[in-house]
Amino acid sequence: MATTSTFQTTRSIGLLLFATMAGMSLWFMGAAVIPDMAREAGLEDGQLALLSSVVPAGFALGAMGFAISGVPDRFDPRHVFAVCATVTAVLNAIFIFVPIGTPAAGIIRFLSGIAMAGTWPLSMKIAVGWSVTRRGTLMGTLVGALVIGQAAPYLMAWIGGTDWRLALWMGSGLALLGAAAALLTQLGPHHVRAARFDSRALYVAWQMPQLRRAILGYLCHMWEFIAFWSWVGVFAAISFSASMPEEDAQALGKLAAFLCIIAAAPACALGGVLADRIGKAHVAATALILSGTAALLTALTFGGPVWITFALLILWGAAVVPDSPQFSAIVADYAPAEIAGSVLTLQASLGFLLTALTVQIAPSIAAIAGWPAVMVLLAMGPVAGVWVSAPLRRAERA
Repeated sequence: MATTSTFQTTRSIGLLLFATMAGMSLWFMGAAVIPDMAREAGLEDGQLALLSSVVPAGFALGAMGFAISGVPDRFDPRHVFAVCATVTAVLNAIFIFVPIGTPAAGIIRFLSGIAMAGTWPLSMKIAVGWSVTRRGTLMGTLVGALVIGQAAPYLMAWIGGTDWRLALWMGSGLALLGAAAALLTQLGPHHVRAARFDSRALYVAWQMPQLRRAILGYLCHMWEFIAFWSWVGVFAAISFSASMPEEDAQALGKLAAFLCIIAAAPACALGGVLADRIGKAHVAATALILSGTAALLTALTFGGPVWITFALLILWGAAVVPDSPQFSAIVADYAPAEIAGSVLTLQASLGFLLTALTVQIAPSIAAIAGWPAVMVLLAMGPVAGVWVSAPLRRAERA
């Protein structure tokens, strides 16, 4: 029986990791193919930014709706995940046939963000049902899968070359596989389903100091995180173009974006293991310090030797994510079990609402002050995160 239980646990977590990777693989699809779409349709910076920023805006709205309605805690999260991943895949395929730069293109990306709000937060709800004592490791591994999924569009764009539509077709197929995997996943022994949901419970949860600190730390992380991932391919290509032909710089920029995002996957897994040994808040603070430092160093080397900027981007990419799963794990630890899914969804909603702002303003600031100024601005998030999460670290030492 123990062997069967172990097998079922490993199988379900493995399926959940794949579903998470595949279900969120369309998030950065717009950002990954932006250079090719811009070249084909002659889009301006504001139009390009809109195609990226409407996704987190839609995600924030969708996640807020899910949190307030209590969907993650009232319904089977596997079914919600599968439906939302399927809708995302269909919308992504429709985007292929819509004229670039039209309002319809922005609306489809916005709706895709809403649909994706039913994937990642639900993954967290399923994950925390599998363990109480090893949530740091579990959440770190889960975010590692998320990282691979969000890096996938850059790899698909690189494979597709200038044919950005091929990348979108590949992405839709992968999202559908994620929906199927979610349906095959089992729920863990610690999964709690709310018989009735009261949205006032979210307000009560916010009154818990440690829970509030964890959410604020997560928001500081999000200030930097998605904006970096959304624009890394663009500012890497611009930096590299100072030392090589523009076409080669764009190709290397795509590869750099994929590698710097994928570098976070093993970092998240390692951070999860360390978190269960030395403390979640300590791992989160270490990641914030490394990430902020890498951002500032990358700003200093922008336009300089390609290999130095390339290496710093990889370091930045590895450090920008591991704090996220640990803040989420702390939230899951302190939130009442029957509303944990809704609290995690609310946290995600607030975070992605913030990123809609940073993703949109980044190119505007770059046009005025240059991309290095954007990097310095993004580094302010980790600085604030280290400060706001200090009480969490003190609690771990007590």
